[in-house]
Amino acid sequence: MHQPAPISVIIPTLDAAARLPAALAALAPAAIGGLVREVIVSDGGSGDATLAIAEKAGARLVSGNKGRGGQLARGAAAARGAWLLFLHADTVLGAGWEDEASAFISADPQRTGVFTLKFDQKGAMPQAIAAGAMIRTRILHSPYGDQGLLVSRTLYDQIGGFRALPLFEDVDIIDRIIRANGRKALHIFKSTATTSAERYLRDGYVRRVVRNACCLAMYRFGVAPLKIAAIYR
Repeated sequence: MHQPAPISVIIPTLDAAARLPAALAALAPAAIGGLVREVIVSDGGSGDATLAIAEKAGARLVSGNKGRGGQLARGAAAARGAWLLFLHADTVLGAGWEDEASAFISADPQRTGVFTLKFDQKGAMPQAIAAGAMIRTRILHSPYGDQGLLVSRTLYDQIGGFRALPLFEDVDIIDRIIRANGRKALHIFKSTATTSAERYLRDGYVRRVVRNACCLAMYRFGVAPLKIAAIYR
């Protein structure tokens, strides 16, 4: 029986001790089953227990300057798997994700997979925002990094990988994937990626959604990501 090519999981971190254990635990069944070959934690200078947690879980560590785009690129450079799964440290994949991923990577190395977004808070607002994000993903083909990104090493190298951008590194790489292979190259897994709603709780749901939309519009109109980053944060 043909076995799917192993996956390298790359997780960028910066003081992620509170959230990282859950993200790592969700990868355990796939690691035990042989689908996940390695987990690489690409750290940007954590001052908490992030590195100790990663080491205890058996993850490989790479370190460098903070900045999600650069951290993702460093992690990918160290990866040995035929497929790369980029995952935020505060994102937990739903049970059974490995079955979908296994079938997916056996089918077409030119397609890219993202997961169905869910927030770790209950209520109408989190559900509405997650639903809106999925509409954007399906219609505009513009998922965010919170949804994870599963891409073959071949395609990742072909389109030039992650760029060391201070913001919208996820939008940038998806744009290049779609330019290379068309919109049908994006596959949406039914399995969920449950991410933290902390930013929305802190800033207010409506305010954060408006801010995100304005920042994305600025990016699309060519405003430098470094300038946008000051507004976003």
